[in-house]
Amino acid sequence: MVRMSVLADALKTMSNAEKRGKRQVLLRPSSKVIVKFLQVMQKHGYIGEFEIVDDHRSGKIVVELNGRINKCGVVSPRFDVQVKDMEKWVANLLPSRQFGHIVLTTAYGIMDHEEARRKHTGGKVLGFFY
Repeated sequence: MVRMSVLADALKTMSNAEKRGKRQVLLRPSSKVIVKFLQVMQKHGYIGEFEIVDDHRSGKIVVELNGRINKCGVVSPRFDVQVKDMEKWVANLLPSRQFGHIVLTTAYGIMDHEEARRKHTGGKVLGFFY
């Protein structure tokens, strides 16, 4: 079976491990986008520490779970989002306006929708977590 999206695989693996009640999960292969996505999740306290293991191939990431992820997923295709349309995406993807984050890739790097709104920049939707 061919891998379509490395990010989608990683998020689904984390989501499944979280549902099973695991304390840590091994994500492979690794990529820069996955690492940035995990940093956003870590900043908001949804996951603990994560460690990048360099086997001289595509790499692995070991993530410490803390039981806060209800759902995380990828949005494919990566739709364009303007600042004025951000609220529509929040309403469509997240359960409420109080919690959950949409991850965007912008000209200023990968960030959540609130930071993108503060910086007044749009971008492409990578995924979401809550």
